[in-house]
Amino acid sequence: MRSLLVIQLNQQTVLEYDRNTRLPGKQRGFLDQMDIDMNHGIVLERQRYANPDRLQRGSYVAMKLIQAIQTNDNSMVNAMCAYLANRLPDLNQIGFEESEEEITVNFHFDTT
Repeated sequence: MRSLLVIQLNQQTVLEYDRNTRLPGKQRGFLDQMDIDMNHGIVLERQRYANPDRLQRGSYVAMKLIQAIQTNDNSMVNAMCAYLANRLPDLNQIGFEESEEEITVNFHFDTT
């Protein structure tokens, strides 16, 4: 497993999150609360998922991440990166592609 989670927007690296970052108890609790909230369902690409799996949760959080990046909300960026790095430990890169109509997300997982 790589120590960095790389975030790219339109094929340009915008962030590298170090998985070895120690999370205080309060932040770990926030991540747990995110899971509890998502247990009630999420809306992803105009579709409701009553019981989202880990990839659907990851996609939902990734969309929150790109919104936080675009608005320079650094505390939310760190929280979303922490969630993705902890809940998807084999994820090594997230690629966002932005067009006039939408943003798509692609996950790249470590296959070793």
